[in-house]
Amino acid sequence: MDFSEFLSFLEARQSVREYIDGDLRDDEVDAILRAVSSAPSAGNREAWDVVLVRSEDQREALAEAAFDQEHISRAPMIFVVCANYVRSMSRYGERGILYALQDATIACTYMMLAAHALRLHACWTGAFDEDGVREVLDIPAHVRPVALLAVGRGVVPTARTDRMPVGEHVHRETW
Repeated sequence: MDFSEFLSFLEARQSVREYIDGDLRDDEVDAILRAVSSAPSAGNREAWDVVLVRSEDQREALAEAAFDQEHISRAPMIFVVCANYVRSMSRYGERGILYALQDATIACTYMMLAAHALRLHACWTGAFDEDGVREVLDIPAHVRPVALLAVGRGVVPTARTDRMPVGEHVHRETW
């Protein structure tokens, strides 16, 4: 793949919040997990974990914890991506908290792009009550839920979200 193909791939991805009935196949889930296993991580600690949620009851409970965002309950699968502090802090001390968060967000990005490559649709959700998600999934105290990645076959929005010009984000040498 050359750079223009790669850029087109990235630009074609959209957040999808409307899903068509139908589960993800096991081979699709396995492919997403295979892709995330190649994600870079601080010190190769791989300080991320993921809870796979297919159960309708669990998805509904997660949607409630995500301030009633309905797409969470409607997607056939939610990948709940978590930062595992202990795995990173064992090497880096307090700074490992930041590294675990970075590892989890990189892992979620890889999962989202893998879903896109499989012609599936996804929506990254970061707005949720952590304690609510933790309770629904029985997540231990040393692990922090970072993102809910809804994945399925969806209806792609017809309108694209406007983006800021990249130059508004870039600073050269100093701010």
